[in-house]
Amino acid sequence: MLRIILVVLIVLTGSALCACAETALFSVPRVKVKQLAQSKKPAAIALQSIRNKMNRPIATIVILNNIFNIVGSIIIGSLAANVLEDAFIGIFSAVLTFLIIVFGEIVPKTIGERYAEKISLIFAIPVQFLTFVFTPIVWLMEKITAPLTKKQKLPTTNEAEIRFLTMIGYKEGVIENDEAQMIQRVFQLNDLTAEDLMTPRVILTFLRGDLTLAEAQAEIIKSEHTRILIVEEQIDQIIGYTLKDDLLKAIIQDDKKEEVRNFARQVNYVPETIKADKLLQNFQDTHEHLRVVLDEYSGVSGVVTLEDVLEVLTGEIVDETDRIVDLREIAKKRRKNLLNSQGIKI
Repeated sequence: MLRIILVVLIVLTGSALCACAETALFSVPRVKVKQLAQSKKPAAIALQSIRNKMNRPIATIVILNNIFNIVGSIIIGSLAANVLEDAFIGIFSAVLTFLIIVFGEIVPKTIGERYAEKISLIFAIPVQFLTFVFTPIVWLMEKITAPLTKKQKLPTTNEAEIRFLTMIGYKEGVIENDEAQMIQRVFQLNDLTAEDLMTPRVILTFLRGDLTLAEAQAEIIKSEHTRILIVEEQIDQIIGYTLKDDLLKAIIQDDKKEEVRNFARQVNYVPETIKADKLLQNFQDTHEHLRVVLDEYSGVSGVVTLEDVLEVLTGEIVDETDRIVDLREIAKKRRKNLLNSQGIKI
């Protein structure tokens, strides 16, 4: 009877270890595995190696689990037949099945999921070693199951998961509200285009290049923009742009006879469809703060600035000089009034 109890304990322990290891290895998120591997600890590196190619380690664990359950059950059954009477064999089998289900599967898998990180690090090196030992058997299993298990490699994470984790982190107090909002806004950069962010042409300030500062003085002072376009005759004929401060400085210095075109700086262009994240990179690479946005016919659609892109991340940026908070909203209303005056309903 002692031999039966000893074999039952060995079978339950082996089955429990296999179930616990399998669940723990699957439960650790890929991002966490990569983070742990940066510590360069042998167990963490072994865990990353296992997660990069899970089929062999899992096949090894499944083989071991079945060895414990099937072979162990055969041995236990043989021993029980010699010790117990026929009337008790059925009861013994029912009790053994119950013990394997509860203590060989349910309990260890629950523990493996709950303490996945710690347990996976404990089992990583032993599982890696056993995978090497069982290589011939695992290789044979791979060849048999290959037609059924071929699939594209899954990414470590995705945008939806990061957004969801950010929301959970905020609700659980792991990250602050402003941090959560910033993370959520970062993903908007790839969803918005220059057309969504620009100040439309109907509200842009532009000056003819042949005007003198004296002639343009009133328009310069009235402008809400720190950067002003300089054109030939109309807005689609852009010469460049200038800083409002440069014009005001020249006026103060009594250079009012200077033509506006003399203050022009080179202007760069972007299409309406360029994404905000690419636009931000464009600003960083050139160390400039303004782009003229062109429509599909190469006409001027509006102007977008570095500040417009940064406002996606931070919210509306308003300083003490801003008299109109959102120029785009004003432009929409002005365009609507213009179309209504022409009998066009929108």
